[in-house]
Amino acid sequence: MKLSVELTTLQKALGHHFADPRLLLRAVTHGSRSGPGREDNQRLEFLGDRVLGLVMAEALLQRDSAASEGQLAPRFNALVRKETCADVARDVGLGDALKLGRSEQLSGGRRKQALLGDAMEAVIAAVYIDAGFDTARDLILRLWGARIDGVDEDAKDAKTSLQEWAQARGLPPPAYVETARTGPDHAPVFTIQARLHSGETAEATAGSKRQAEQMAAKALLEQLG
Repeated sequence: MKLSVELTTLQKALGHHFADPRLLLRAVTHGSRSGPGREDNQRLEFLGDRVLGLVMAEALLQRDSAASEGQLAPRFNALVRKETCADVARDVGLGDALKLGRSEQLSGGRRKQALLGDAMEAVIAAVYIDAGFDTARDLILRLWGARIDGVDEDAKDAKTSLQEWAQARGLPPPAYVETARTGPDHAPVFTIQARLHSGETAEATAGSKRQAEQMAAKALLEQLG
């Protein structure tokens, strides 16, 4: 099977040459593009999530032999959450290689966090099936790289950090208000404003309320210094 230019570029960015290129094609095929003779990446995503989890659990244990389960859990969650997978996907240009149906293409599917995160997990599974666990582990550790070393800073999500900031100053918890919603029903885009009782605000826009809230909280934290 001859790979397209986009898949060839992705393969180079991943640093893995697939013995079975069909696995990579399947890993980047969204359900909106699947059909007879073309499987989507949902089953690979399921497997890749488990492979990623095992690699990260192992890496965290090796990194800090004295850490308790209570310390390890938030670090683990920070490394395997969909936002992190999507960030890694952007680093390797995975969005350009996604195979999407027309509706997803028109609604900006190549930039959607959920689609990118799912596809990154599917790619991990494709590498695992193609070359085994050791190769998949090496790929993950290489792509996640500095994120593992800096995970202590990311272990708390932005909303939790903002709430702690407010509580430390005797303020009520931040409020999150939806100020706008655009886009079609199947692909809505939300604008959320994070508000502190002391008057500071920040807004962010994303394809899910949760992501927009996290982004708004992060923006407000940066504003507060």
